Amino acid sequence: MNDHFTIDPSGPFDLSRSIGFLEEWPATQLPPTDAVLRFAFCAEHDWRPVGVRVSQRGRQLDIETAGPAKAFEDVSAQVARILSLDVDASALGEITRRDPVVAQLVRSAPGLRPVCFWTPWEAACWAVLSQRTSMRAASVLKQRISQDYGTRVTVDGTELTAFPSPQALLDAASLPGVNPVKLERIHGLAAAALDDTLTARSLRSMPADDALATLRELPGVGPFSSALILIRGAGAPDVFTTSESRLSAAIRKVYHLPENAAEDDYRSIAEGWRPLRSWVSFWLRAASPQTLDQLESAHA
Repeated sequence: MNDHFTIDPSGPFDLSRSIGFLEEWPATQLPPTDAVLRFAFCAEHDWRPVGVRVSQRGRQLDIETAGPAKAFEDVSAQVARILSLDVDASALGEITRRDPVVAQLVRSAPGLRPVCFWTPWEAACWAVLSQRTSMRAASVLKQRISQDYGTRVTVDGTELTAFPSPQALLDAASLPGVNPVKLERIHGLAAAALDDTLTARSLRSMPADDALATLRELPGVGPFSSALILIRGAGAPDVFTTSESRLSAAIRKVYHLPENAAEDDYRSIAEGWRPLRSWVSFWLRAASPQTLDQLESAHA
């Protein structure tokens, strides 16, 4: 498949900030204005690899795809989900009017939207690989698995590796550096991806609470992992969780909550972020320490 399509975002979007986030730069620091995003993934509808090139001209996003994946409409929808371009951001104005903290967050990184894992399947594998180990060690494991079992796709003359399809890892009797318990969990997740349980289409088709409950039934998936998969994997825009310590710490800091704040205190604040609670949570996590300090001082 070699296709070209465009997306006109509803609401502000700056591709450079998405690239900056992926490069682990502070969200307020921009890469060159002619930045291009290139990535490869296995498309959910047929689990074949596709390479993607994204650039921005004014408001319009130009997307070129290459690879054996089929069904243009499905690929375009998945690219939109990955960059949170499938969400109408018109509600953001009302959110910023009623919450000055969010307003300042948006001003600090205009056009930044959540950047998702390429698929919920990949997010789920990351959740398992990162359990009881450092992020650095898990990242190395994930890269090794991709190199050994992933598929190469050439985009713009650059060879990229798509994270392995569920079938590729289900067929693997072992994975480099992965213990038997985690391997069994990954095999279970692969089966769930293949039967359409662990796909963005399926997870986004049901209420968030039902999706979280479905995810918690999968092997190795608890409260933290289920939220990660639904929010950062499926791209659900309006989910809030208190299971992430980093997010809770940021909320306490900028909203001046005590260390022993009750869960209801966090949820009460997040109610004001509807219908983009996932987005505001993302901005708080992506904010630089300096931005969080400024927010804390400005809203004392």
